[in-house]
Amino acid sequence: MAYGSSHPVPESSDQRQGRLYNPYQDLQLPAKTLYKLPTSPEFLFSEESLHQHRSWGENLSFYTGCGYLGGSIAGASHGAFNGIKSVESSDTLKLKINRLLNSSGQSGRAWGNRLGVIGLIYAGIESGIIAWTDRDDLWSSFGAGLGTGALYRAARGVRSAAVAGALGGVAATAVVAGKQALKRYVPI
Repeated sequence: MAYGSSHPVPESSDQRQGRLYNPYQDLQLPAKTLYKLPTSPEFLFSEESLHQHRSWGENLSFYTGCGYLGGSIAGASHGAFNGIKSVESSDTLKLKINRLLNSSGQSGRAWGNRLGVIGLIYAGIESGIIAWTDRDDLWSSFGAGLGTGALYRAARGVRSAAVAGALGGVAATAVVAGKQALKRYVPI
């Protein structure tokens, strides 16, 4: 039986490969029309099913959004802490709240923009490396982190760009390796 239908559905070999869908199941109609839906992901080419990663647009949105959100939260927390530290004893409650909100808003906005731009650069470089090498592995993430750090700090000079590139490469590699270790050793 499919979805509590009162009409028995015969089992055949081609019906076991998909799942049945009855669009009229909630309408209490005696409908006998069932649609066979595939259980596997649908791809135009079989080569696409071998690659299990996001597209460049999804990657761009994900990393930029996560960077902006994380930076905004961290910056707002830092700004709130600084706003609380800067409160004077002679301030009224209204002035204390105003100081706290201004400080957290200013820091949250600045940190969010910085980390959002870093996520944008990282996503672009990583998608370019994956498209160029046709591999999505630890080295792609390392190269993207290296390029992101170097590009982000390029305006401050070669030395600063080299240090930031090395830190970015190590940070990206650590995050990807940690994610792989988490998937492997922590049963979720």
